[in-house]
Order: sequence, then C-alpha cells, then structure tokens
Amino acid sequence: MGRKGDKHTSEVQAAADSLVASISSLGDVTSKKMFGGHGIFHEGTMFGIIDSSGKAFFKSNEFLIDRFEAAGSEKHGRMPYFSIPESVLNNQSELIEWANTAIRGSKG
Repeated sequence: MGRKGDKHTSEVQAAADSLVASISSLGDVTSKKMFGGHGIFHEGTMFGIIDSSGKAFFKSNEFLIDRFEAAGSEKHGRMPYFSIPESVLNNQSELIEWANTAIRGSKG
C-alpha cells in the first residue's frame, strides 16, 4: 500500500473514513491501518486499499480488469488493485456499484 518507511497520515485516515462512509450501505465495511495506508474490508475480506498518498483502489480480477482500465483506472504496482477514478468517487451510485463489483471479485 505504501513504500517502506511510509508513515500513516491524517490525510490517509480521512480518505479511508470517507470511502467507508460512502459505501457503508453495503453492510459491514471497515478499514484497518496497513503499511502506511489502509485496507478496506467487507465482512472481513479485503477488497480495497487507500495507499500512503491517500489514493483509493479497488481489487480486480481477470474478469474486471478490462472494465477498470476502460474507465481510466491505473494498476497499483504488482497488486491486483486499480485506482478509483474521481468521477466514480464523486458519484454515489456508481461508487456503490464499483464497490459491489470489487467485493464480489474478492470473494470469488
């Protein structure tokens, strides 16, 4: 989620809190500090991250990569997480849809 030595910041905490609040209608959505960022979980399964710069990503799989890339998402290093475009973050119904897709993909 971050580079070695990255420190957790108030901006990262605020980004995690905002994302969790925005998708809380999906049920048990929580965040946990991890490596200078946050993991985003649904019922204990990680499906998203906030990196050490405060940027949000959702987990993808081989069936979702094309959709994420078509929307302008960028892959987070070697991990199977793709950035959430600002247009999605600013559209509640679309954000819920993306989160649901990431959750389903994470749970197999």
